[in-house]
Parts: sequence; structure tokens; C-alpha cells
Amino acid sequence: MRPSSAVSTLLLFLSWIGGAILGATMFLGTRDPVSAMLPMVGGLLLGWFLFASVKVVAQWERMIVLRLGKFHGVADPGVRLLIPILDSPLYVEMRVQAADIARQQAITQDNVPVVVNGVIFFKVADPESAALRVENYRVAMLRLAQATLRDVVGRLTLDELLSHQERLETEIARNVEVQSKSWGLHVEGIKLEDIDVPEELKKMMSRQASSEREKRATIIKAEGDRLAAGALAEAAATMAASPGAMQLRLLQTIDGLGPSASNTVVLALPMEMIEVLRTYIGARNVPGAKA
Repeated sequence: MRPSSAVSTLLLFLSWIGGAILGATMFLGTRDPVSAMLPMVGGLLLGWFLFASVKVVAQWERMIVLRLGKFHGVADPGVRLLIPILDSPLYVEMRVQAADIARQQAITQDNVPVVVNGVIFFKVADPESAALRVENYRVAMLRLAQATLRDVVGRLTLDELLSHQERLETEIARNVEVQSKSWGLHVEGIKLEDIDVPEELKKMMSRQASSEREKRATIIKAEGDRLAAGALAEAAATMAASPGAMQLRLLQTIDGLGPSASNTVVLALPMEMIEVLRTYIGARNVPGAKA
């Protein structure tokens, strides 16, 4: 039962005031106290009747009408009339509701204790079932979500719990939806807000992550060295096949050393002499050549 609407209260006071004014008028005209009391009593009875029978159902709710304790119907939003004493109203919230899932400890499949909490979003799909089939559908939904969360966490390892949080939320919502459907409830979604693990395990996970980053850095550096070595070997083969390329490379190196005043470059032999010696040595290495 929620507080009566302002319309019912207004009708109650208007009836009382109307009966009092009418009784006072009759008393002034007749000077008969009994005749004056009749309108006042009638105003009181009429006010009570209107207060008990006129109900206003808001747009975001539905009113369950019980007549002599039995289900009579579901009233839509607007002004509705009830039979006093015979009819009893129950109001059901139809908007999406958010409820916190209390922090609780669960054991993962690999025997790691974790503390999880979250929030569940749900709404009433069938007001009759929500009002008549469960004592308090909000409390029942919270208890069901807590138990389901603990069961689902127990079927996952710690790595799966931390890396597949979206899948965990979807599975919990699906399981809660299946079990709460008979209560007339629909689960909009479940979000996990926090997953706490023991401090020692946090330190181990941090060291593991650091080792993984170092391993990736070492692999990347080794791959870069391999590519650089291949590029240098290809450049060396190109220069060996083209003597002019070797000379250009030498001149580029000398030019790069020239601008600095602290560098002194000494060429022991001219490039032409080096080339003659290389040709001579190559001719001696030819099979059948004279010494």
C-alpha cells in the first residue's frame, strides 16, 4: 500500500467542509441540532466513501485490484473507482529498477577467493505475477542475483573471470532471467562493479605482467636485429658486386667525417692503387695463372 493520491484527500476534505457548511446553514435556519447534524454526518460518510473508492494510478505503475481477497483485475493509469471494504489495491512499479548486488566472497574454479559486487537492472513485465506469486519481488530478485553470481564465478578460473567480464555478465543475466520469468520480471542487464583478489595474488599478477612485457620487448629487439643484419648483408653483397658502389660508400663516409675539426683522416694509398692490388690478387687466384 502506498499513500493515497492528492485527489482522494481533496475529495475527503471537500465533503467534510460541504457537510459542515450545510449543517451550519440548517442549524441557523431551524435551530434544530438534530437536523443540523444530518448533513455533517452525511458529509463525513461521503468523504470517507470517496477517499476509499477514488484512486489515481500513475503512468509508471499498475494497480492490482483484489476483491474479497481474490484477484479481480489490473487497473491501467488514470482515475479508478474501487468498492470500499470489498476491494483492496496493490501498486506495482513498472519502470526499470536498479538494485545493488551486495559484496560477497566466491571461490573460482582454480580455488582462488575473490570478492565481487555489482548492480542489476530489471523491470516488471507481468504485474499480476509480480504482486501475487512472490512476497517481495525486489528482495527475491536481489537474492537470486547474488546466488547466481556466486555460482557462475565458481565455474570460471581467475583468468577467465578477469578477462571475460562481459561474458560473465551476460551469463549471469541469462540465468537470472530464466529463473525470475515465472515471477513476471525481466532482467535488463547486470554489471559487475568490482572484483577484488588477495593482495599477494595482485603482486604475483603484477610481476607476471612485467615479465610478459620484458619478454615482448626482447622478442621485438631480436626481430629488429635480425632484419638489420639481413639488410646489412644485402648491402654488402650489392657493394661487392659493384666496385663503384664501394667507392661511393667510402667517399660518403669520408664526407661525413670531414665537417668535424677534431677528426683527421689519413689515406695510406690512393683508391686507384687499392683497385690495382685487388685486380692483381684476383688474377693470381685464378686457376692456371702464372705466379
